[in-house]
Amino acid sequence: MRLAYDPSHFRDNTNLKDTIDAVARLGYEYVELSPRKDFIWFNEYPKVNKQLIKDLKRYCSDAGVKISSVLPVQQWSSPIEEERQAAVRNWKRCIEITSDLGVDLMNTEFAGDKSRPVQSEASFVKSMDELMPLFEKEGINLNLQSHPHDFIELNTEAVKMIRALDKDWIKLVYSVPHAFFYDDGIGDVEQHLEEAGDLLDHVLIADTLNHKAAFGLRYIVNPPDANVTVHQHLNPGEGEVNFDALYRKLREMEFDGIVTNSVFSYPDKPEWSNEITMKSIKEGLNI
Repeated sequence: MRLAYDPSHFRDNTNLKDTIDAVARLGYEYVELSPRKDFIWFNEYPKVNKQLIKDLKRYCSDAGVKISSVLPVQQWSSPIEEERQAAVRNWKRCIEITSDLGVDLMNTEFAGDKSRPVQSEASFVKSMDELMPLFEKEGINLNLQSHPHDFIELNTEAVKMIRALDKDWIKLVYSVPHAFFYDDGIGDVEQHLEEAGDLLDHVLIADTLNHKAAFGLRYIVNPPDANVTVHQHLNPGEGEVNFDALYRKLREMEFDGIVTNSVFSYPDKPEWSNEITMKSIKEGLNI
């Protein structure tokens, strides 16, 4: 099992070198390279050249940190063809960068338009048809997660889509703070992991509140029918996810993939947040 850190707490006000140093200082051997403006940002062409790749490799070597995965988020499932084509172009560059870094894993979201699921699925499959040969050529594996407001939100549907792609190098990211979207508000983490089975390769650890609770009034959005989704990435124990059940099921499955600290909520006190979350992970998984 690899314990990794998503350094989103540091993405807005810390340069790349200091971010990698912070990951090491917090006690991690692995970093999940999530979106940041000075590297790969959401839905944009990567702002990376050969020198930056060389520098990042040196920063990691000096700090004793390895990159567990590269995480781009692009609108590759957009029903708008111009957006989809731009996302595929951006993805091709992201794959090149990942290969040049010597990293063999990328993880991402399904994206798309929740209100147009059939068209989004068609766009996703079209994009995958274009990109799968490049993933295979570069020897890079891919982990996918459903995300609130993506065209796939349910865990079962994510599993079905990954099985439909039928590639042994494409597997599932289970994001714990999305649990109450994964089954329409029940949050049955054990059932989700059971559904994933042998496709489970990556688990993101953070807590969240059940947005379906309190008669749907846990979060009050105006106008009431606004097309939005809400969740958090809190320290374990601050929300309503059943972490005892989650850790128990992962132990039963003898999970041996990547576990990432995915708490984003405390950029003003990341050390405090990490202390709580790392303690939860290590005690829960006996590592």
